[in-house]
Amino acid sequence: MNLEVLSPAGDYERLMAALNYGADAVYLGRERFGMRASPQNFDFDGLKEAVRISHERGVKVYLTCNTLPRNNEIPHFQRYVEEAVECGVDALIAADIGIISLIKKYAPQMEVHASTQTGIVNYVTARELYDMGCKRVVLARELSIDEIAEIRAKTPKEMDIEAFVHGAMCVSFSGRCLLSSYLVNRDANRGECAQPCRWGYHLMEEKRPNEFYPVFEDEQGTYILNAKDMCMIDYIDRLHEAGIYSLKIEGRAKSAYYVSVVTNAYRMAVDHYMANPNEKFVLPDWVREEVFKVSHRKYCTGFFFGHPKDSQYYETGGYIREYDVVAVIDECRDGRIYATQRNKFLAGDTLEVFSPKTKPEIIKADIIYNEKDEQVESANHAMMKFSIPCDKVFPKDAIIRIQK
Repeated sequence: MNLEVLSPAGDYERLMAALNYGADAVYLGRERFGMRASPQNFDFDGLKEAVRISHERGVKVYLTCNTLPRNNEIPHFQRYVEEAVECGVDALIAADIGIISLIKKYAPQMEVHASTQTGIVNYVTARELYDMGCKRVVLARELSIDEIAEIRAKTPKEMDIEAFVHGAMCVSFSGRCLLSSYLVNRDANRGECAQPCRWGYHLMEEKRPNEFYPVFEDEQGTYILNAKDMCMIDYIDRLHEAGIYSLKIEGRAKSAYYVSVVTNAYRMAVDHYMANPNEKFVLPDWVREEVFKVSHRKYCTGFFFGHPKDSQYYETGGYIREYDVVAVIDECRDGRIYATQRNKFLAGDTLEVFSPKTKPEIIKADIIYNEKDEQVESANHAMMKFSIPCDKVFPKDAIIRIQK
């Protein structure tokens, strides 16, 4: 059984990043019913085009409707499903039992995936959802790899198992959280989470108003709800042996660069494993290093290997960011790289070029020419066109980055 690399596509740019860097399938959302309520989601025309482009490349498209909708939203759902059918999406991801029943009513042939929001932690629930018409279950993040293996052993083989293997984790059960609703009236279960688990907290004693005291887990700090990011790239073999079919990367709100790098890393890791599945899986160091070249929190393995005793990060709610994207390549010809600037860099800087399924290559920007072919000291204007001498040839849209 092959493994599916499933990547997030928050907008058209991130969709293309996922397609260019090796996703087998993408998941995306529309203006409503999705767990990422942002203006970057796809309207009807955008969804239709996204499906067309993806299918041309043999990539499947899964559309989210995994919120917990209220009464006033239900009348709009039939049209949502009809438009998904019209656009040709491959599956709908749903969490609410009523919504699942409506999908089967409005589009009996539509494949349904039971979202992680459903909270699937045992084989009985997985089997029941399969009997209701769900082709796939997206398991709760709170399961160990042994529990997943038991679910696989005790469910119909025709049912797919999907699990999150990389990205942010929130302090909640399967993504169901009330913190955001309580604190800022933004419902996390309807795609509007303000991420209060990433905030720093203090105590205030009731008789001492405005006197705030740090909440110390230890001397590390006060971010008592802040979880590390999950990373399972070293354990592709264990995931496959447990019966997981789809490896899901979190991050519809992340950048196109993030989607490119992480998708590419898991694509290469899966291909490396599938080439010799009977041999001991040892990931090449340079592939593993890729997931550290995106903005991320400290990594952990979540609940896969038991209770995640080291999964909280108390020092800060921010990210580790060691690389910046400085340009995207437009073409290579006549011994030069022609590119469009994204962040400032200087003549003489050492750069790294990142392209699909290829080990990154180091280049030196000894000379920078602007669009008028004048030599300049830096590429310092947003989106400026420039060129640098280079005897290597890279594909269009390859990314140039620099270590900070």
